[in-house]
Amino acid sequence: MIQRFLDLRSTKIRLFHVRMAFSEDMESVGKFAPRKLWVLFVTILRIWWARFRYRTPVLYYPPSGPNKVPVLRDLILLGATRWLFSKVVFHFHASGVSAYESELPAVFRPLFHFAYRKPALAIRTAPQNPEDGSALGASRSVVIPNGIDDERGTVPERNARIGERLVILFTGVLIPSKGVRDLLQAFAMAVEQGLDAELQLMGKWGEHAFKTECEDLIRMNGLEERVVFLGVLSGREKAVRFAACDIFCFPSYFEAESFGLVLVEAMQFAKPVISTEWRGIPSVVENGRNGYLVPVHDPPAVAEKLVQLGADQRLRNRMGEEGRRIFERKFTLKAFHQAMERELLGLFEQQ
Repeated sequence: MIQRFLDLRSTKIRLFHVRMAFSEDMESVGKFAPRKLWVLFVTILRIWWARFRYRTPVLYYPPSGPNKVPVLRDLILLGATRWLFSKVVFHFHASGVSAYESELPAVFRPLFHFAYRKPALAIRTAPQNPEDGSALGASRSVVIPNGIDDERGTVPERNARIGERLVILFTGVLIPSKGVRDLLQAFAMAVEQGLDAELQLMGKWGEHAFKTECEDLIRMNGLEERVVFLGVLSGREKAVRFAACDIFCFPSYFEAESFGLVLVEAMQFAKPVISTEWRGIPSVVENGRNGYLVPVHDPPAVAEKLVQLGADQRLRNRMGEEGRRIFERKFTLKAFHQAMERELLGLFEQQ
């Protein structure tokens, strides 16, 4: 979404990007490494240089989620840079950092206040997310849903015919809190109830131990021929998988989940979705219209909805088309860009 924001073409706003390349892969996200100290130092210098080179008055920054190492990084980076700017905008792509202050040692709490206090504008992706901006004393707090390019029509689409095996797709980091274990358990239950389907999981494993656990679970349930790990895909290859699935299932309870962008990626191809009543996900999935919402940690509920959708082609088609309509109305890249431009310009109209 940062890259999509940088793609904004505006006659009134200029964007200057300093890339924060702290993690080389998903295994290193949220973990300390000596290399990151050097990257942090260089990033601070680049922000200083950009501030004086372009004379920009606004610092746009995506705060971390509620995780110790990224929060400490934010405290150092923001403490060293935000005082240079007359206005600060926080865009909460990850949620929940405002409640993390109590988790920090007392010595770090003044730094927390200095780094995160009173942004001019706070943006969150859904109204159901924690109101981090308000909690941090933001002058203005708004909701701007994420938006994506419409890729429908760029790749071939597939929908299983009556009697054909269905394809259920999951996309995300393969970690417990993305609901991977719950999905595998639910899929086993659904197959036992007669669902003829293949489960495809797209993404990278977070930890080797969890990968082993999931592989054991698959073997125990005799699902070796029905579960496929696709690895990390991007661009056209990723779009092809979305366009070729019949149901998209994303039972996440990820600690920093704020939106569930992968749900929108499925909806653009008119696919019904199953997800959880968690954070901003209900702003994307309208229960009973474009898919189903279930409680977190509830594999039987996921299995029930998989079986229900799997048995009714008309229901899948109806929900998929409704999801497509919702996407066109709320989650296009054009709508995202218009909202971002409006709110950023509003920073100066308030003066």
